[in-house]
Amino acid sequence: MKKYMFISMFLCFLLAALNLPAEDSVRIPLIGEKAPSFTAQSTQGLIEFPRDFGRNWKIIFSHPRDFTPVCSSEIMVLAQMQKDFEDLGVKLMVISSDTLMQHHNWVEAMNELRYKDQAPAKINFPLIEDNRYVIARKYGMLHRPVSTSEFVRGVFVIDGKNIVRAVFFYPHSIGRNMDEIKRTVMALQTTDKEKVYTPANWHPGDDVLVPYFPYTDKELKENPSIADRFYNVGHLMHFRKE
Repeated sequence: MKKYMFISMFLCFLLAALNLPAEDSVRIPLIGEKAPSFTAQSTQGLIEFPRDFGRNWKIIFSHPRDFTPVCSSEIMVLAQMQKDFEDLGVKLMVISSDTLMQHHNWVEAMNELRYKDQAPAKINFPLIEDNRYVIARKYGMLHRPVSTSEFVRGVFVIDGKNIVRAVFFYPHSIGRNMDEIKRTVMALQTTDKEKVYTPANWHPGDDVLVPYFPYTDKELKENPSIADRFYNVGHLMHFRKE
């Protein structure tokens, strides 16, 4: 009898070990690296990342647990902002260790709710199942000092070339600022397109920084009005007026 009990306990520990990521196998992708690929089931069927998303920008959100208050507030705000991200060419996706059935039930519940005086917004982005922590390993979503089973609130902004451009992590108790994540995407797209920098607290329409002195003495002599487009803050910053 004791022999069978020992074998049963050993099998339970073995299954638990197989289901949780080894600490040394978890790695956070760095800014500038290729985003790790994965295949997983979601509320919108099988997803092959990044192939299914073409040349779109992508944002991967991880969260601790379905049906919890902070997570619910975040997903409902994302649903309200879907058109904003779509206009930026961004595809959204959400990942946790919950099962696909839990994802479906949670989405169904949230689709009927009003939040902050907004009409219910249908969730059109996929919620991805990762209950074997395959994606969590690749993206460093599981921070063991906090939890060995629930993901932290991660955000991975990935461009159309599948390069990681920004990474955020938040603790379980704090909801993410979706406006700031949108602002980050807009800043990245602006700096890519116009070869400029964005200063602290920048918002679309604000003046931008240029990474070099904006004109030569010769250019100024030939076109004096060029100086009207730029201004300096000491010798540290050169701004272009918008």
